[in-house]
Amino acid sequence: MKICIGLSGGVDSSVAALLLKRQGYDVFAMFMQNWHDADATLHGDCEWEEDRFVAEMVARKIGIPFYFVDLSKTYRKRVVDYMFEEYSKGRTPNPDVLCNREIKFDAFWQEAKKLGADMVATGHYCKKEAAKDENGQPLLDEKGEPICRILAGDDKNKDQSYFLCQLTQEQLSKSLFPIGDIEKPEVRRLAKEADLPSADKKDSQGICFVGKVDLPTFLQQKLAPKEGEIIEVYPAYYETNEQYQYERKTLDSLTPEGHAQMITGYISEDKAQDPKAHNVFDLSKIEALGDDELERLSRPVDYSLHFETETYRSGKHHVKKTRYKENPYGKIVGKHNGAQFYTIGQRKGLNVGGHQDSLFIISIDIDKNIVYVGEGHKHPGLSRSCLRILPEELHWIRRDLEMKVGEIRRYKVRIRYRQPLQSATLIMRENGLFILFDEPQRGITAGQFAVWYDGQEMLGSGVI
Repeated sequence: MKICIGLSGGVDSSVAALLLKRQGYDVFAMFMQNWHDADATLHGDCEWEEDRFVAEMVARKIGIPFYFVDLSKTYRKRVVDYMFEEYSKGRTPNPDVLCNREIKFDAFWQEAKKLGADMVATGHYCKKEAAKDENGQPLLDEKGEPICRILAGDDKNKDQSYFLCQLTQEQLSKSLFPIGDIEKPEVRRLAKEADLPSADKKDSQGICFVGKVDLPTFLQQKLAPKEGEIIEVYPAYYETNEQYQYERKTLDSLTPEGHAQMITGYISEDKAQDPKAHNVFDLSKIEALGDDELERLSRPVDYSLHFETETYRSGKHHVKKTRYKENPYGKIVGKHNGAQFYTIGQRKGLNVGGHQDSLFIISIDIDKNIVYVGEGHKHPGLSRSCLRILPEELHWIRRDLEMKVGEIRRYKVRIRYRQPLQSATLIMRENGLFILFDEPQRGITAGQFAVWYDGQEMLGSGVI
């Protein structure tokens, strides 16, 4: 079997290539260039040239052929242009997920096939295996092809299955993940033992194949800066907000004790969470909710604060000035250079002082060019319990396990990479898939991917 390893110059793909070679496969390496514009990166140099040099040395050390392919036009069209489009709408895309679906396991695979490859391999920390029935027999799809399972990597600190959440069965059938059952320290050890040039190379950061970037600067290539207001929303706003009170009333009605938790119980996802800080929902009551009720429950709070002005005289000369009247629900606290450059949950880059706790972005309004913020981890606007995925945005890796309309299941879900898996109820309706979390989630962001797991197996995903 002839296998093409996507060799990036990093230690993970290097060790993946090494293991395949040791296992006796006919292996060749291919390095793909997906980005040209060095002006967009923080380093301002051509990092890909160094990566290619290291990758070529690794291939020579292992003793496998090395090829180069330029996929930059395809990458710009399928990934970067998509990013610009999503940010212009006020959504926050995940370019790494798109890069895997559109480039590594599609455009790259097409190039590998031209060189005779039967399969492609990468250095992702995840595992693939054949799905089997209760009798241990391979499961087949409607075409008679074996069904693949994709599982979390054994290294829980490096598990990268999330980034592969949009792959199809066809893509998985032609893919290998040689280091999925190995932990990172062991990968480093194997690289050093084999004296690979990438053994001590740091892990890549930033946007896939672009590198570490200053996002606003990167986006300003196509999205023009435009000054707007930063508005702080006070907790009092939610006491009279119709949508927030609807959420509270509906969630309360779904719990046996009639009182639902509305604010997430954790401060940092890296710290242990309180096992008691979650809601217990009655599945029969969830089932009784109408499609419209679920759709409304999944909506984010809409912010519409108005600030009136008043004139006053200041100083000994009584100079006439204008100021905003005090508003019990919020205050204009600063300026920004464009709402499209920010994302929900963000706390850095606001440059607003005078607060005891950090300010977090809780909403952005692209049409009005307003960024709304709230103070502290436990601000009501930072937490939501329910999200919706539109029918056309749903993707099932295991199509044989696809939920039918009216069905309710319990799965573990994450809404961003490295987030600990969260317990949730999934409800399939005509107007989409609704995910109701046991614990309210901080920073649910439109454009990101929600991914659901059954144990270690990733079953599907969708755009929030």
